[in-house]
Amino acid sequence: MAGGGGGRGGWWRQRSEGQRAGAKAARDAAQEAFYELDSTQRDVQLAVETVRAAEDSGAARQALNDFQDISARIDQVTVAYLAALDASDLDAPELDPAVASRAQQQLEQARRELAAKQTELTNFLQRLQPLLQHAEAQLIRVTPAVEKAKRALLGATAALDAVRAAGLTADDLAARLAQLAPELGRLNEGAARHGVAGTLQRAEDVAQRADAVRSAAEQLPERAREIDRRLASLRTRIQALETKAGTVEPALSELRRRFSAACWQDLQRVPAQTAEAVRTARQQLTEAARARDEQRWPDATTAIGTVRALLETADGSVAAVSERLRQLNEVEHDPHQEIERARFAVRDAQRLAMAGRQAPDPRHAAPLDEAVARLDRAVASLDAAGRHPDYWHFLTELAAVRESAAQVVAMIRGTH
Repeated sequence: MAGGGGGRGGWWRQRSEGQRAGAKAARDAAQEAFYELDSTQRDVQLAVETVRAAEDSGAARQALNDFQDISARIDQVTVAYLAALDASDLDAPELDPAVASRAQQQLEQARRELAAKQTELTNFLQRLQPLLQHAEAQLIRVTPAVEKAKRALLGATAALDAVRAAGLTADDLAARLAQLAPELGRLNEGAARHGVAGTLQRAEDVAQRADAVRSAAEQLPERAREIDRRLASLRTRIQALETKAGTVEPALSELRRRFSAACWQDLQRVPAQTAEAVRTARQQLTEAARARDEQRWPDATTAIGTVRALLETADGSVAAVSERLRQLNEVEHDPHQEIERARFAVRDAQRLAMAGRQAPDPRHAAPLDEAVARLDRAVASLDAAGRHPDYWHFLTELAAVRESAAQVVAMIRGTH
C-alpha cells in the first residue's frame, strides 16, 4: 500500500511539473510575441510621426486615425496579456496542475491575440509605405533648406559686422536681422513641430530675408561713397548756377532795351526764382549731408533728388533767358531765314500728302491749309509792326506752323 501511494505521489508531481513546463513555455511565447509587437509598434509609431510631419492630406489624416484605432486595440490585448501573466505564479514551489493548465490556456490565448495584432500592424505598415516614402522624400529637403537659411544668416551677420567695422552703424539692417532670430528658433524646433511644408517655407523666407540684409550691407559702403560723390557734384553745380545766374540780369536788360515787352515779360521772375532755387538747394544739400552723416540713407537720397530737381529747373530758366536773346537777335537780323524754314516744312508735308494722289486727303489738307494761313498772318503782323515788332510771337507762331506740318507727316506715314 505504501509503495502504491508513493507511486501516485510521484505521478502527481510529474504531472504538475509537466503542466508548469507547458505554462512556462506558453508564457515565454507570449512574452516573445509581446516584445515583437512592442518593437513593431515603435517602428510604426516612428513612421506615422514621419507622415504626420510631412503630409497634410486626407490620406495622411486617415492613416493617423487608423493607427490610433489599431493602437487602442493593441492596448486592450496588452492589458489582457499582462492580466494573464499576473494571474498565476508559475514559479511557486507547489503549483496546482489546474492552475498551471488555466495559466497555459490564458497565455496561449494572449499570444494568439498579440500575434494577430502583430499581423494587423504589419499590414498597416505595408499600406502606409507610399505615404511614408513621399514623406521621407519631403523630409530629405528639410535639412538642406534649414542649413541654407542658417548660412544666409551667418553671411548677413558677417556682412553687418564688416560694415560696422568700417564705421557705418547700419541700425536698420541690424533691426531687420534681429527680426529673424525668432524664425531661427522655430527652424531649430524642426519639422516634427511645425510640419515639413511650414518649415520649408520658413527656411526659404529666412534665407531670402537674410540674403537681402547681406546684400544691402555689402552695398552700403559703395552707397555711402556714391552719396558723397553726389553731394560734391551738387555743391559744384550750385556754384556753377550762381555764376550763370550772374548773366541773367544783363541779358534781361538787353532784352528790355531792344525788344518789345511781349518778348521778355514771361522771363521777368527768372532772377528771383533762380536766387530762391539756389537758397533752397543749399538748404536741401545741408540736410542731405546731415542725413548722410547720421546714416539716414533714404533721407539723404530724397534730399539729393530734391536738390537735383531744383538745379535742373533753375538751369533751364537761366538758359531760357540767354536762348531767348539769341533767338531774337537772329530773327531781328534775318527774319526770312525762319520764314523759309517754316515754308519748307509746309511744302514738304504738302508734297507727301499729294504723293500718288490726284487730290489730298481732307484730313491732311485742312491742317496744312491752316498752317499756310497762320504763316501768312505771322509774316503780315511782322511787316506791320513798325520799329518794335513782337519777334517772340512771330517765332512761336512759326514754330507752331512747323509742328502742324510735322504732325501731318506723322499722320501720313502712320497710315502707310
